[in-house]
Amino acid sequence: MKYYLVLLAGLGLSMDAFSQSTLYQTSPQYPLDHQLELFDKQLFSAALYDNTRLLNEDLTNEQKKSAELHRAMSALQLESPDGPGLMKSYIYENGNHPSVTSAGLYLGDHFFYKRNYTEALESYGLVNPNNLGEENRADLYFKQGFAHFQMKNYGQAAPFFDQAKVLNTSVAPDAYYYSGYIALENGDNAKAISDLQTAAQDVFYSGKVPYLIAALYYNQGNYDQLISYAEPKLGTGQQLDKPEIIHLYLAEAYYAKQNFANASKHYESYINSRKGTLSREEIYKAGISLFEIQNYGRAAEYLKNSASANDELGQASSYYLGHSYLKQENYQFASTSFAAAAKADFNKTIQEDALVNYAKVNLQKGSFQVAITALDEYLEKYPNGKHKSEIETLLSEALVNTNDYLRAIEQMDRIPNKSPRIQAAYQKVAFYQAMVYFRDQRWDGAISYLDKSLAYPVDKTIVLESHFWKGEAYSAAGNLNSAIKSYDQAISLGRTTSSAYLTKSLYGLGYAYFNSQKYPQAETHFKTYTDRLRGRDNKENYDDAMLRLGDCYYVQKRFSEAAAVFQQAINEGNSGIDYAYYRLAVVQNFQTRNQEALAQLNTLISRYPNSLYYEDALYQKGQINMEETAYSEASRAFSDLINGKPNSPFVPYALEGRAVANFSMQNYDQTIQDYKTILDRHPNAQNSETALKGLQETLALQGRSGEFSEYLAKYKGSNPSSSSVQSLEFESAKSMYFDKNYQQASRALENYLRNYPQSAQKADALYFLGDSYFQLGNKEQALVQFKALEREPASPQRLRAMQRIGTIEMENGNYEQAIPYLQTSAENARNKVEEAEAVQGLMVANFETRKYNLAITNADRLLNLDGILPESTPKALLTKAKAQREMNRKAEAETTLMTLVNEYKTVQGAEGLYWLAFSMQEKGDIAQSNETIFDFSGPFVDFDYWYGRMFLLLADNYINSGEDFQAKATLESIVEKSTNEEIKSMSQTKLQTLK
Repeated sequence: MKYYLVLLAGLGLSMDAFSQSTLYQTSPQYPLDHQLELFDKQLFSAALYDNTRLLNEDLTNEQKKSAELHRAMSALQLESPDGPGLMKSYIYENGNHPSVTSAGLYLGDHFFYKRNYTEALESYGLVNPNNLGEENRADLYFKQGFAHFQMKNYGQAAPFFDQAKVLNTSVAPDAYYYSGYIALENGDNAKAISDLQTAAQDVFYSGKVPYLIAALYYNQGNYDQLISYAEPKLGTGQQLDKPEIIHLYLAEAYYAKQNFANASKHYESYINSRKGTLSREEIYKAGISLFEIQNYGRAAEYLKNSASANDELGQASSYYLGHSYLKQENYQFASTSFAAAAKADFNKTIQEDALVNYAKVNLQKGSFQVAITALDEYLEKYPNGKHKSEIETLLSEALVNTNDYLRAIEQMDRIPNKSPRIQAAYQKVAFYQAMVYFRDQRWDGAISYLDKSLAYPVDKTIVLESHFWKGEAYSAAGNLNSAIKSYDQAISLGRTTSSAYLTKSLYGLGYAYFNSQKYPQAETHFKTYTDRLRGRDNKENYDDAMLRLGDCYYVQKRFSEAAAVFQQAINEGNSGIDYAYYRLAVVQNFQTRNQEALAQLNTLISRYPNSLYYEDALYQKGQINMEETAYSEASRAFSDLINGKPNSPFVPYALEGRAVANFSMQNYDQTIQDYKTILDRHPNAQNSETALKGLQETLALQGRSGEFSEYLAKYKGSNPSSSSVQSLEFESAKSMYFDKNYQQASRALENYLRNYPQSAQKADALYFLGDSYFQLGNKEQALVQFKALEREPASPQRLRAMQRIGTIEMENGNYEQAIPYLQTSAENARNKVEEAEAVQGLMVANFETRKYNLAITNADRLLNLDGILPESTPKALLTKAKAQREMNRKAEAETTLMTLVNEYKTVQGAEGLYWLAFSMQEKGDIAQSNETIFDFSGPFVDFDYWYGRMFLLLADNYINSGEDFQAKATLESIVEKSTNEEIKSMSQTKLQTLK
């Protein structure tokens, strides 16, 4: 309405004199005034109609102009298509009339408020600003400037704002604001600051301007001015536009001035506002600010985000992120962060320092092999680096603690002039590698590396231990003379020390002499050893040495001393008490104390039915009863052996003993039957000829000599003379087998069995043939031969075949079929090795067939046979733990796995560590799962598959914890370093999900 009133004033029109005059009511002025009322009441259609009609009336020139103007104004208000045209026509036709100025403003405002800035500017251009008062002129300039501003024609807008602001009217604050904004955009910071500060004097702009002025000071690099201006603004409590932006500029300013406390405060305020996101560079600066004020936890939160890309900023972020984690004693996260920084080459100084820190942090967390790789890389990459001396010292310390001893020795062998520190490290590492070879029963390797260790005799304790272990290795390899020399050297070095290896060497030397059949010397050392240990809590091998001492006396026929030692072993509850009972009985038999001997044997038989000496005891009992002419008792003892242990090698002799006992009791039929059984089932037994003679004598006594010829013929067939072709063929084939010429042996044995299908050596030939095929890897043919032997009568070879069948069925995955064979083998084992092999097979077969309770039972049994087979104990622990997991006894499984991981650095230990960490993850204890991997994984680095699985699990833990940077770094490290293609593929797949 203000423009309408201006127009009326401009036209000089007035209604004052015409209110009641009849003449007025009948004149043309009356309808003109009426249409003005209609327009004033916003009845634009009626006003348009009236003005259009009036133009056909007889009007004065001024009245006509009024009608034309108001017609145009009404048409514009009605959005009539001809409205703009009518108004422009009016302006063009009445250029000198005072109303034209107001008409131009009216048309311009019409387009301006409809945001049609092009038409608005064209219309405003029809107005002569000199015809306007200051207020309207300033308003016109502002609108022209604003129209250009909205069209982003800042260069054209600026002059209008400049003209508007200096008139100091009500639009001046607006003009200053937009003028300042344009200056800011154009980089005219001084003008922008001046204009915006003037605008800020207006209440409306006082809260809108500060963030722009802060930006201007920042762009000028005028940080002090920025801080002095912006800090008070934030402290007033005034409502400000974009206060978070002010925080950000202040943070950047304080960072530039290295005022990290205030910088970090304002970065945090910006983040907490949740009104925007920081750029990677700003995230980095925020992280550094927090790092500098020692808020390492919060610093890491920022830096792990800015470290996300492979560029110079990412490298720097990773470097400081590593230090942040190091300050928090989070060594694993520090390791991956330093590794990322060391891998990038944008900043060479950071790259070098990151490699040093990567090595140090891995030393600190016990990952010696990783540390050694890094230390070695540093010396190769920076031969004259500033950290060279420190790195060499660290390397020598790391080499001593590594588990990759061969690599450590290789690295030290490359050092021509070894410092005392390196020599000491070499001595230890070579000794440790020797122990690895010894554990793996690679005796030559153990001896070789013990010699390497002895080449640098820095530590006298290790020298003593090296001689002892050389003795052990030589003994195990059967080189008893060299073993004796090594033990003697150890004893000589240990005489002036309190080393336990002096005592251990006495025991080893005793065995070396014992196995060399030098019994007096063996006796001396076993006696010294047992005397030393008798009163100690830790008796080590005392029990075994006591039994060997007794054996030494026995072999030398010093029966009283032998009996005293075995009796002492029994009284002390010796772990080999069953053997002590047996040996005491044998000694007492020699002393003709047969009733006492029988008492010892009866105790052994009744108390220890699973003893390895059970069969010996039964046979010995029968023999002693024969000596005592207690034939009935002797017969029962022999029968117990024959019936209870049909596969025993004592069976032919027990049959002979029972035959003699029955002969003595005139039970001739039973005598004849036992002799025939020997000849039928054991034709190659050493006592077969004795059985033949006994049969002949007994048959003759019974008047049945005619039956003898049949058995004589069988005997001749089974025992041909040495010149016999059959015998020669068998002996030749057997020799090939024992010489390990399995290909030739298999052909020869096939021919032998084809030519002599009923040979008395058939059982031996079938076993040798089956085992030849087995050794050649032809498991199918081996199984055929062993199954054929299964159908033969009981014999030691048949029992061995049962174990082989079980093994082959296991390897073929036929676990259910393997179990009965392995069970038979376990029940009839003649020594600890056979028992351990069968029990280990049963453990695996029962696990694979989901008989988890039986798997655990056999695992425990195998654990009691500790050390009989290589790695049998870690295999037993792993299988037991996995069975416990399957039975949902997970707490017990964790205990079993901890024992495995702590004690056995084998592939089973590596798998066990994976399952232990997985168990922690399973129950949601991610931190403990990570710590388990960090603390225990070092020794398992050589077992690439399970080592890789551990760190894939670690990456999963990181992802689940929101630690994507750590997850990515871990997976990239696996891809880079793993030699297992399956693990690398799994890592690459996971990496895709993080990108």
